Amino acid sequence: MKAIVQDTYGPADVLELRDIDRPSIGDEEVLVEVRAAAVDPSVWVLMTGTPYLARAGFGLRRPKVPVRGRDVAGVVTAVGAGVTRFRPGQEVYGTCPTGSLAEYAKAPQARLAPKPADLTFEQAAAVPVSGMTALQAVRDVAGVRPGQRVLVIGASGGVGSFAVQIAKALGASVTGVCAAAKADFVRSLGAGDVIDYTREEIDRDGARYDVVVDTAGNRPLSLLRRALTPRGTLVIVGGGHTAYRFTGGMGRTVRAPLLSLFTGSMFSGRRLRPMFSRERAEHLEELTRLIESGAVVPAIDRAYPLAEAPDAIRHLMEGHPAGKVVVTV
Repeated sequence: MKAIVQDTYGPADVLELRDIDRPSIGDEEVLVEVRAAAVDPSVWVLMTGTPYLARAGFGLRRPKVPVRGRDVAGVVTAVGAGVTRFRPGQEVYGTCPTGSLAEYAKAPQARLAPKPADLTFEQAAAVPVSGMTALQAVRDVAGVRPGQRVLVIGASGGVGSFAVQIAKALGASVTGVCAAAKADFVRSLGAGDVIDYTREEIDRDGARYDVVVDTAGNRPLSLLRRALTPRGTLVIVGGGHTAYRFTGGMGRTVRAPLLSLFTGSMFSGRRLRPMFSRERAEHLEELTRLIESGAVVPAIDRAYPLAEAPDAIRHLMEGHPAGKVVVTV
């Protein structure tokens, strides 16, 4: 099969379209004929090996897994002996720990769900990583409730575009933070108000937000605090991958619990919550319900063919897409 692989860490130039063997599956795994995949900042992290903290789990000198990509949508071609949830010919979507930028990919059945019937494969591939992260940040970590005021920083990005829609579906009033060129896009997602970060800051209206979901990672805690109500919640969703060479966005998330110990007086009743996303079938199934109800629609910025996957990653990291960047196979 053809796949996007790398033998060493580096920029997108290290990626090659190459013929490799199809993956063999275990008892609890599913082999998927990939129709579409997507890219997110974690693909860039594993490609470059920065922040260096990532290499502790994914290979010190070179990637343990040579195929890039995690989001996947496609058709089941084979199942392991222990697989009970899927059958050959079924359309699925989810995440592949061993890489999805390929003609075939394998995934544990616990990381897949039936593809929403009304979505194209490209739309479905845009959902898993960013959608599950946004769902957990908004619903589980922040506990957004009807009537609350929610601020989403990075509202036009992959996670942010889902966070706006999910918060709206939960009954919140949503304000998105983005550049002026993306304002109409963010409003189309359900944001009732938009802050153009090139002209105004998030505390322009004082402490008015019950929840702040920060996916950008480039604002000081003191500024984020000023936008929160006295008992508001700040959720830190990664971000800042290039800011810290050793820890990147992971460092900001890891530091949050420690920072909360030393900034208790500054936050004074407000909650500082780090976000560690988990990839599970039940999260995909909840996203399917939101999609099929019409509350959530995956937003695709641009699609690239498999051979141009390196350009897709460059566009993601340099172009500030509106929604997700996908790769068709």
